[in-house]
Amino acid sequence: MEIRIQRIFLKYSLIGLLSLSSFQILAVEQEEEVESGISNIKVFDPQVERREVDKDAIDTENWEIGLYYGVISIEDFGANDIVGGTISYHVTEDLFFSANYGETEADLTSAEILTGISVLSGDREYKHYDLSLGFNILPGEGFLGKDIAFTSNFYLLAGLGSTNFAGDNHSTAVVGGGYQVLFNDWFSLNLAVRDYIYKIEIVGSKTASDLEISTGFTIFF
Repeated sequence: MEIRIQRIFLKYSLIGLLSLSSFQILAVEQEEEVESGISNIKVFDPQVERREVDKDAIDTENWEIGLYYGVISIEDFGANDIVGGTISYHVTEDLFFSANYGETEADLTSAEILTGISVLSGDREYKHYDLSLGFNILPGEGFLGKDIAFTSNFYLLAGLGSTNFAGDNHSTAVVGGGYQVLFNDWFSLNLAVRDYIYKIEIVGSKTASDLEISTGFTIFF
């Protein structure tokens, strides 16, 4: 009886060992097939040709200087042509300081035209100068047709200065804004509106508000 049990045990042990060996052989074959399949996979290696890109050399100068021509409405003295100059220093891309100077000659008042009596004892030369702080609020692009675009921005400014008129200097507050178009990295067109506010006592004591509209060109250096 014991011999029979031993034979049965040996029989099933031999079957188990054979099954385990077959499983290991099959696993090795499958692994070799997988590795062989991976080795046969072709990896796509794109040959991308790199092209050289030329970058425009944009100036980094912060100074801007220019001339302008416009019309100024002097309180009680009508609209007059005015010429002037401006110089600005750009602290950052959006913030800048601007010094402005303009001069003209005041026209006759309505009372002077009717009576022929001058209300001014001296000459009619009108000058103003000021220092303002400006801020670019809407940088963008201006388009000329479909294919041409220029860098542009709207800006606001405010400052203090002096108006020399009627033989006296008047402390002046300045507020305004404008639109600037840059044709390239050093040349621009400016359209500006400024209001000069000051006290005057020519035809009674009053607060004068002289509105100026001008256009001009500036260069960066």
